[in-house]
Amino acid sequence: MNNLVNDKNIFNMLQMRFGIIGKSTLMNEAIQKLLQAAPTDLTVLITGETGTGKEIFANALHGLSNRKKSPFVSVNCGAIPETLLESELFGHEKGAFTGAIEQRKGFFESADKGTIFLDEIGEMPYGTQVKLLRILESGEFARLGSSALRRVDVRVIAATNRDLSYEVREGNFRQDLFFRLRSVQIELPALRRHIEDVPLLVDFFAQKVSDKLSLKYDGISDDSIKILQGMNWAGNVRELRNLIETMITLEQATYITPDILRRHIAPALPPASRDPLATEVSMIPLRDYSEPRNIELELIFRTLLEIKNDITDLKRYFITVNAKLEDLKDKILIPEPIISISDDKE
Repeated sequence: MNNLVNDKNIFNMLQMRFGIIGKSTLMNEAIQKLLQAAPTDLTVLITGETGTGKEIFANALHGLSNRKKSPFVSVNCGAIPETLLESELFGHEKGAFTGAIEQRKGFFESADKGTIFLDEIGEMPYGTQVKLLRILESGEFARLGSSALRRVDVRVIAATNRDLSYEVREGNFRQDLFFRLRSVQIELPALRRHIEDVPLLVDFFAQKVSDKLSLKYDGISDDSIKILQGMNWAGNVRELRNLIETMITLEQATYITPDILRRHIAPALPPASRDPLATEVSMIPLRDYSEPRNIELELIFRTLLEIKNDITDLKRYFITVNAKLEDLKDKILIPEPIISISDDKE
């Protein structure tokens, strides 16, 4: 297992079954840890920037384990509001909170005997971390609104793009949970750190989308590869995949050339500049910022967050209304039909 880069059987298996691509030294190290940890029940922490393939590795860990025939439940901790995350993970009893009109199993119960993948674990609220630590230690938990202990047999795989050691120092993440999660730690490298894998990734994504579109993929030019290897790839493998899929779909290209590439690569943004005379000629005094700020982007994020919160409130409102309608329906008395029995005798 020391030289997986040259093991064609392992490489082909990981590529065909899970979409794991890479023969570089850094990817080889990550794959070695994957294959060593998969058959065990050890908790695994997958770290790396956004777009490096953390969920793909989590799928592979489950698919190569003895739990592969049992459920694989994926949870994005950053996408669920803090007020709902505990209920979603551990379940709740009827009446545990406003809108809880029925008993509900959580993700951990759904994943019993299988694997649960907790993506963006660094976003998990501090209080919920305590319950997660208890499950990791004993397998026990209690549903929201209940004191009865339940037990599950679940393997936990977590992932984050944050530096959890820094979050521990800042008091945002429990140190004991951090140590418990990283029984095995797999670090996925940013694409710019293993650009030698770019040709393999391009061929894989291009062949996949070409097959879907019934096109014959004839390859990519050496100059095009050099252009791709010279890019920064802030979005990592995900960004490369999106570029290849978009380019082939729109161009119906069977052979990728520099001209085709340049039509789809976003131009680099110019450096931010500020006119030093702006504050002098303006009728309204302008505030002097030490760094350029993207006010519009901040407003968009804030608006989206407010919309998300409004949708959550609406869902709870409709759940409550539905519960009241059900209660009202039960209280309405439907009169029984009056049956008249005639005593007429002929």
